[in-house]
Amino acid sequence: MKLYISLTIALIVLVLDLASKYWVESALEFGQKIPLTGFFNLVLTYNPGAAFSFLSEESGWQRWFLSAIAGSAALLIIYLLNKYKHEKLFCMSLSLILGGALGNLYDRITLGHVVDFLDFYLGTYHWPAFNIADSAIFIGAALMIYESFRHKEDSENSKEKVK
Repeated sequence: MKLYISLTIALIVLVLDLASKYWVESALEFGQKIPLTGFFNLVLTYNPGAAFSFLSEESGWQRWFLSAIAGSAALLIIYLLNKYKHEKLFCMSLSLILGGALGNLYDRITLGHVVDFLDFYLGTYHWPAFNIADSAIFIGAALMIYESFRHKEDSENSKEKVK
């Protein structure tokens, strides 16, 4: 996959993420919930930490620590996108991860926290709220795992043919 295509996919994820967060922040007040189904709410919440609110109770140093990790990861991903441009599914997964990482990085740098608003639940158990960027990162990681199993099967099939 050409680098500009991968970067365009990342840009689309970034724009969708930032636009959705802007819309939610303009439509809801912090903590406000809008029930949409029996298992899904829109809710405006802020996460100063990482996934599942990891480090969210810290004094503020985590903002710059997590921003440095995300920025470094973004640079590494761009390098990998260019190096492995012939691996389409791998590049697609990296593009989704890059777009998501940049969306959350933007929030973290400009706001000091990440805006989350998608609240899925079952009964009284609520999955931690998340956003479009988190979804893109999750889908990208799932595609990467799938790709790794696919390559394992391909190499096993090649070994059997040699016998």
